[in-house]
Amino acid sequence: MAEERETQTPLLHYSPSSSTPEIQRYIEDCIIPSLPSEVTESEHHIVLSSSSSSVPLKNQRLVALDVFRGLTIALMILVDGAGGAFPSINHSPWFGVTIADFVMPFFLFIVGVSIGLVFKKVDNKSTATKKVIIRVIKLFLLGIFLQGGFFHGRKTLTYGVDVEKIRWLGVLQRISIGYLLASVSEIWLVNGLVVDTPFAFMRKYCIQWMVTVLLCIIYICLMYGLKVPSWEYEIHRANSALLPSNLQTVQCEVRGSLDPPCNSVGFIDRLLLGENHLYQRPVYQRAKECSVNSPDYGPLPANSPGWCLAPFDPEGILRSSSLMAAVTCFVGLHFGQIIAHFKDHWQRIFLWSVSAFSLLILGYVLLILGMPLSKPLYTVSYMCITAGASGVIFTIIFYLVDVKHIKKPVLLLQWMGMNALLIYALAACEIFSIALQGFYWGSPENNLVDGTVSFFQDLLSSKNWGTLAFVLLEILFWGLVAGLLHMKRIYVKL
Repeated sequence: MAEERETQTPLLHYSPSSSTPEIQRYIEDCIIPSLPSEVTESEHHIVLSSSSSSVPLKNQRLVALDVFRGLTIALMILVDGAGGAFPSINHSPWFGVTIADFVMPFFLFIVGVSIGLVFKKVDNKSTATKKVIIRVIKLFLLGIFLQGGFFHGRKTLTYGVDVEKIRWLGVLQRISIGYLLASVSEIWLVNGLVVDTPFAFMRKYCIQWMVTVLLCIIYICLMYGLKVPSWEYEIHRANSALLPSNLQTVQCEVRGSLDPPCNSVGFIDRLLLGENHLYQRPVYQRAKECSVNSPDYGPLPANSPGWCLAPFDPEGILRSSSLMAAVTCFVGLHFGQIIAHFKDHWQRIFLWSVSAFSLLILGYVLLILGMPLSKPLYTVSYMCITAGASGVIFTIIFYLVDVKHIKKPVLLLQWMGMNALLIYALAACEIFSIALQGFYWGSPENNLVDGTVSFFQDLLSSKNWGTLAFVLLEILFWGLVAGLLHMKRIYVKL
């Protein structure tokens, strides 16, 4: 995704070589990346200057944005591909965090950073809002196409979805709604004060911060204050033989529960979206109550509770899509605003460090007070910990690649970040792997993808380590593909 003019641009775009324009002109004309994949012209030429530098000021690309995007995409490929072999890096079954649980907040954080850069100056608020809405619609529809059930995965080689059971929400949809709320706030809720002191910076964005706190309060009130009634669901899975009936009743009638069966998050999703449109294989099916192979998926254990096969959407309405995802975007937005208004490198690093560690401390305080870390529920404690970690990692990357100019070790990540939409669709959503598996010799198992995985497993005499080796090779492959596209100045945009 890249900048979007009044006229529609093609999906595959060749970026012409041009002189570096004024950053204000780009900000007026561009719309920010709503996925961690856009290569906007405004991001190509962010002014990176330090008051301690004696060299003339010039427009430079903010490399940290690309590297952070690329790192997020690489992590997604890693946990999606190797999470089954190493459950310790897979998503936590319910409470707690693993490496995989940081991927989505990383996406949302970097989107927020980009918003702060692109909307530093907006002359026509109505036009900017219109472009944001169009971008949100396109991104939402792309998310439905990629994650709504059309592509069933590498193991099935099937295509198509029952419209009655299509999944409406997913990763891209969540990003699009968080992007919408953060962008609209940046366009309409920022006053015209000139930022010449830290106090002026606080006054300029105080309304945004109040909105962020309000979103957290609303979420907490719904999470702990809404009474969840008992409910029923119909089992569609084949491994339900241990359950007495296909129609299961979940007894709730409780308030403030954060456990899988009776939380208000699932209640709101079932009420507004319907059971059939939720994710049918939620992470709590890997919990010890629901899997003999916990923390991995597996058959139901004896005397398993009736809610084990119930649907639950990790990208539902209450948690990430509408409220807490937007809060993570607001945190990234704050970091982007610091880039836009403070030109000294060390001043930026100091302000980012204070913000990031404050979030980490707040998250741990909430955890001590009894609010658990839960990615499926996107609790406020989880949001603070993951957003704070995002800030720390972004600060370190900025210091290494934009201050010290140590770029060669992360060159592959930089390339992947510059074409992250393509890598996300083809690699993280397995579109490329599915296409390759459509060609096989004799039987579907004899295809290039599964054959390569089997080769590494035999070579290393380990199924798990062979899978990891294949995933690492896949990340290297997509990094080189992204590098080739960058050399040809080809970027995929939405």
